[in-house]
Amino acid sequence: MLPWILGIIAAVIVVLVIVVAMQPATFRVTRSAVIAAPPARVFEEVNDLHRWVAWSPWQKLDPAMTQTYDGPPAGVGSTMAWSGNNKAGQGRMNITESRPAELVRFALEFIRPFRANHAAEFTFEPIGGGGSETRVNWSMSGDKNFMSKAFGLIMNMDKLIGADFEKGLTQLKTIAEAK
Repeated sequence: MLPWILGIIAAVIVVLVIVVAMQPATFRVTRSAVIAAPPARVFEEVNDLHRWVAWSPWQKLDPAMTQTYDGPPAGVGSTMAWSGNNKAGQGRMNITESRPAELVRFALEFIRPFRANHAAEFTFEPIGGGGSETRVNWSMSGDKNFMSKAFGLIMNMDKLIGADFEKGLTQLKTIAEAK
C-alpha cells in the first residue's frame, strides 16, 4: 500500500512541476487613467521621485518608511531607495529614460520581501480639446522565475499589482487636477 501512496504523491508533484514550468516566463501589468490636466503637468509628478510621497499607493503601507534620494532632482539618473515594514518592503528605483510630457521609464530592484528586477513605465498621451486631458498608462513588466510562476498559480499578479496601480493613478489624478 505504501508504494502506491508514494507513487501517487510523486505523480502529483511531477504534474505540479510541469504545470508551473509551463506558465508564461514574463508578465506585464498595465493600468490607465484619464486626468483632467495637460501631459506636462502630470509628467512633473512622476518624473520627480520626491513627489511620489504624495500619491504613491505604497507610501500608505508604512507611514514610517524611509526614503533616500540620489542623483539629479528629477529625470534620468534620479534614484529613490526605500525601506519599510513587511508590506512596503525594501528596494530601489532609478529613472532610465525621460521624455518630457511623453514617457518616464524606470529600473526597479526589489530586495525584500522578495528579490526581483523589473521595469516600469508611465506614458502620457494628450487627449481632449487642446491637450487639456491626459491618458496616463502605468505598466510594470519582468521575468518570472520558477517560484514566481508557482506563486502566480494561487495569486493573480495582475489583480494584485493592478489594484495598487489603480489606487496610485487615482491619487495622482487628484493631485494633478488640483494644480
